[in-house]
Formats: sequence, C-alpha cells, structure tokens
Amino acid sequence: MKKIVLTLLFVAFSATAFAGEELILYNWSSYMPREVLDQFTEETGIKVTEVTYDSNEAMYAKIKMVEDHGYDLIVPSTDFVIRMRDQGLLQELDKSRLPNMKNLNPRFVDQDFDKGNRYSVPYFWGSSGIAVNSAFIPVDKVSSIKDLLKSEYKGRILLLNDVRGVFAIALKVNGYSVNDRDPEHIKKAYEFLVKLMPSVKVFDSDSPKQAMLSNEVLIGQLWNGEAFVANSENPAIRYVYPKEGYSLWMDHFSIPRGAKNVENAHKFINFVLRPDVGAKIAKELGYSSPNSEAVKLLPEKMRNNPISYPDDETLSRGEFEVGLGNATKIYEKYWMKLKTGAN
Repeated sequence: MKKIVLTLLFVAFSATAFAGEELILYNWSSYMPREVLDQFTEETGIKVTEVTYDSNEAMYAKIKMVEDHGYDLIVPSTDFVIRMRDQGLLQELDKSRLPNMKNLNPRFVDQDFDKGNRYSVPYFWGSSGIAVNSAFIPVDKVSSIKDLLKSEYKGRILLLNDVRGVFAIALKVNGYSVNDRDPEHIKKAYEFLVKLMPSVKVFDSDSPKQAMLSNEVLIGQLWNGEAFVANSENPAIRYVYPKEGYSLWMDHFSIPRGAKNVENAHKFINFVLRPDVGAKIAKELGYSSPNSEAVKLLPEKMRNNPISYPDDETLSRGEFEVGLGNATKIYEKYWMKLKTGAN
C-alpha cells in the first residue's frame, strides 16, 4: 500500500514538474515566428507547444469541448473575447505579472469591450482588404467591393474563411456597419454574397496569400499582414482599401478556463510585449502592432507602409469589429448556407 501511495505521489509530482516547464499555445496558423518561441524557451526553460487553428469558430468550439484541460494561451479576436468571457471560458489576468503592458499604445487598451483588460491583452490589429495581382488586373479597376462582381473575375477570387471578414464586405457594400445586428440587413448582405459565389474559387484563412502568390486567384480578400508578406514576395500584389469602407480587427492573448500553466502564460505574454520581441514579430508577420515601443524599432520603410500602417484618412474609413450578441446565430446560419450552397 505504501509503495502504491509513493508511486502515485511520484507521478503527481512529475506531472506538476512537467506542467511547470511547458506552455500550450493555441494560435492562428502562421501567427507566431518559430524563432520567437525558441527564444522564449532559451531564456526561460519553458517548452512551448503550438497548436494552430484557422478560424475563431474552430478555436471557440475546441475550447468549449476541452473544458478544464488542453490549452494555456489562446489568441481570440475581439468579438470572441466578449463571447468567451461572458460564457465563463476565460480566466482573469494578473496584471502584476504583465509590467510590459506599459509599452502598449493607449488607444488599444482599456477598450469598452474589456475595461481594464481583465481578460485580454492586444497582440495585433489590422484590416481585411482586397489584394489585387496588378500584373493581370489594373489595380484601379478594383476600388469598390462591387467590382468583385465583374464577370471577368469569375472563378478567380479568394475570400477569407472567416464569417466576420466576409460579411463585412457585404455589409459595407450595402452601406451598413460591420457590426450590424438587423436581421434584414444581414440577409441582404447574404444575398450579395450569393451573387458573388460564382466568382469565388476558394475560402482560405490558413495561408490565403499562397493562392495569390501561385496565381491560383487574381483577387483575394486578405488580412493586411498576409498582404504585406505577399507584396514583399511579389510587388505586383497590391492592397486596396475599398471605398465603401472595410473592417478593422484586433487579436488578443487570453488565458482559457482550466489552463494548467497560468504562470507560464503570463510570462509568455509579458515576453511578447517586450519592444525587441514585439518588433521581431511585427517585422516578420507584417501585421499592425499595438506596441508603441516595438513600432519605434521597426524600419522606417515598414512604419510608413500603408498596408500595415494606413494614414489617418484611410483609417477613418475602417470600422473595428465588436461583439454581435444574439445576432451571432443569424450570421452563423447564413454563413453555413453560403458555404454549403443550401437554400
């Protein structure tokens, strides 16, 4: 009996010791440079295992399913921070462990959706715009969302596999907010997307730039970071902010309910908030950093690149995505109909 007890104690101790040396990061695909994870391990001794997803919906479903085990740190967008917080799926952060939050631009903290940043810390912000391969299509031919309906683009368009991003263009083309909750307006947006479907070759949020770089599609709805990298590899790929307006988004670090390595999650967030680390990530990924001190370390050419950091006039036409409340179910219903072709 004593031997069994000692064995159980040893197993429990080993599990605890191992848990203290690791971090399970559940993150968007291609959204954290491997060298940054390796640097964190080198500096702290904490091994990072990264598991990836391609949509907020996939992440949300998995977190609900795993409940009290599985992941230590996730990267939800604003509307999912709200949803998951309200459903008790997130832990409150310990700000005393995050001194590097002082480096964040004040415009991106203490927002109405999470006052005091109790459950979220900004990681990146950006836009969803339209990328055009100007080697095949003059960029001035695609200045409006309506231009996507032109017959010559049939079968040559990519849309993000992201309900908010896709519905944002359909709402904006009809003059509505990207956060509209009116069922009739959402239905009208869906009807626009149905008209657009014959032109859509693929939905992709995993690495949408690849279809642009391979010329599989000539026009793609891309996040600005993907467009930045694509433009760096092929300058003919240009990024357009539609004249009707476009959606702005912000992704955040949050600690899910049931995380086992909470201290390590805080250490990682604080590490990423260091100016040198934040600049390294922003330089590689091309997304817009909310870290003021990190932005100062970026090359001037990047700080002035309108794909990552649009001017005030362009920025004024963008609208940040926030929570949709009960209207979420309406969006999900039409999204499923759109993707399956159901009537």
